[in-house]
Amino acid sequence: MFENLTEKLQAVFDKLSSRGRLTEADVDAALREVRLALLEADVNYKVVKAFLERVRERAIGAEVVRSLTPAQQVVKIVHEELIATLGEGAKLNLSGPAPHVIMLVGLQGAGKTTAVAKLALRLRKQGQRPLMVAADIYRPAAIHQLEVLGKQLDIPVYSEPNNRRPPEICANAVQHARKAAYTVVLLDTAGRLHINDQMMAELEAIKAKVQPAEVLLVADAMTGQDAVRVAEEFHRRVGLTGLILTKVDGDARGGAAISMRHVTGVPIKFLGTGEKPDALEEFHPDRLASRILGMGDVLSLIEKAEQTLDQQRAMEMGRRLVSGEFTLEDFLEQLHEVKKLGPLSQLLDMIPGMARVSKDLAPDVTEQQLKKVEAIINSMTKEERRRPEIINASRKRRIARGSGTTVQDINQLLGQFRQMQRMMKQFGKAPKRGGLFSMFQ
Repeated sequence: MFENLTEKLQAVFDKLSSRGRLTEADVDAALREVRLALLEADVNYKVVKAFLERVRERAIGAEVVRSLTPAQQVVKIVHEELIATLGEGAKLNLSGPAPHVIMLVGLQGAGKTTAVAKLALRLRKQGQRPLMVAADIYRPAAIHQLEVLGKQLDIPVYSEPNNRRPPEICANAVQHARKAAYTVVLLDTAGRLHINDQMMAELEAIKAKVQPAEVLLVADAMTGQDAVRVAEEFHRRVGLTGLILTKVDGDARGGAAISMRHVTGVPIKFLGTGEKPDALEEFHPDRLASRILGMGDVLSLIEKAEQTLDQQRAMEMGRRLVSGEFTLEDFLEQLHEVKKLGPLSQLLDMIPGMARVSKDLAPDVTEQQLKKVEAIINSMTKEERRRPEIINASRKRRIARGSGTTVQDINQLLGQFRQMQRMMKQFGKAPKRGGLFSMFQ
């Protein structure tokens, strides 16, 4: 989401790092470029002004002037102030007696229905018993969409005939949840323009009837400057308690994330990072600030791996790898595991220093390479995968024809695989000296 902003900010900091001592003029010149970068990223101008005033006040102070590495100190200040602007992360309010009611509101097309399903799945994984409520009686197929998602995830959906009004549906759903011992009720309200007084009044009526613990605005990260007006009006009418930003994996400029948090004063709670039901991340301002500045986000990468990958199988693979038993069959299995984590470009952005590498790659180049490797291994026999040393010239030609690749591609893959095996054997030879093998014991 923040690729353009990240690139521009890194260019500013690169210029600063080429200087020794920083003067006030250097700082002002850099902040002018930061200002342009933020405005181009659709950050609200009032937010930009307040942000830069805080950065400048600190950047021309003693903490930078006396620093041995003033450019790095400026980056540190920008990072800290960016975290302050994004606000503190916050957990969902699930205190008090169940069922806990969570009401999702927002413009039509922002992704509310999908966000309801993602949030329900997340809560179930945390031990809750969620009930999704189809309260959008206006959008064609909205109720059907939620029911389909509920069936896919095996999460119940409460709905009523279209002649019932949404406030009644929501109140009846809460009563049903109380009787059936559901712990969380998620209300999928109809999308509406913030300037539509009648529809906004309906939201106020729903809130008055069910007294939700959370009122979350689901906002499209690509909304741009209008995000501020949308967030302000929803907050004024229904009193938001948090934000969910959707489509942050798209080509949004990212300004909405920074602007909405600042103008409403309510925390961003979740980021929608893809289409899959589990593509909902808890919001951590420090991690997002690091991503914006190209510093990576290793903690989120580790958490994603822990939630997605089979830990026992990963340990077994580690042992096989360093003992030299790792085969192309195992390698193919690991490719499938990596693909579960999401697009490689997203994973690269989480690794410190790799944001620039992913920027230089074509959007789908890494995915294409993975597909090519997968096709080559799938075109081998079981024996060839387990004993790649038996693959001679005629076998290579057959594999190339079967996978739609060239013999050169086959040679390249086999060469890389042999090199990896040699390196891993070297790591695993001496566990007492801290070799990699000791990690898997």
